[in-house]
Amino acid sequence: MGKMDYLKMSTDDVAAKSDLIESDINELKMAAKKLLKDASKLGGLGFGTSFLKWVASFSAIYLLILDRTNWRTNMLTALLIPYIFLSFPPVLFHFFRGEVGKWIAFIAVVLRLFFPRHFPDWLEMPGSLILLLVVSPGFFADTLRSSWVGVAICLFIACYLLQEHIRASGGFRNSFTQPHGVSNTIGIILLLVYPVWSLVLHIV
Repeated sequence: MGKMDYLKMSTDDVAAKSDLIESDINELKMAAKKLLKDASKLGGLGFGTSFLKWVASFSAIYLLILDRTNWRTNMLTALLIPYIFLSFPPVLFHFFRGEVGKWIAFIAVVLRLFFPRHFPDWLEMPGSLILLLVVSPGFFADTLRSSWVGVAICLFIACYLLQEHIRASGGFRNSFTQPHGVSNTIGIILLLVYPVWSLVLHIV
């Protein structure tokens, strides 16, 4: 009889331990699922920020090209240079901040100093951008660019350019009806999307 009780108790202990192990495994599965879900959300938000950064940078470059060609506005479009600097995607930023950017900046400075007649006006802004990328201190290139302060500066620049463009066009409706008005207005509005999205993420 004692032997049977012993066997029964041993079996019960094993069953209880296996139940505990099974419940622990289930908890680990639940935790893993939650981790994957949260990670996918964060990845989606991160992808959205990166995508909007590309869109904002190329919108600013597009507006800069327009200003140098057929837009010819009286707005302070030089603000697009710091906007591009602060919103430039990291891949392109580090590429132009390296040896390639140094050579481009060197050639631009030599042309501007010794061959000013052969240095076209439309290269002034791109040359300034390259110089800014190359010579900016680490505080601006690394700390400020990745902080909410840099995003806030981008938002301020975008808001300023939008209200100046609307004022120059004679109203919001006219900004969509004038020649090249739609593309210019959409380009400036796209400048707003990235900083607004990034600031919302910083706040959340």
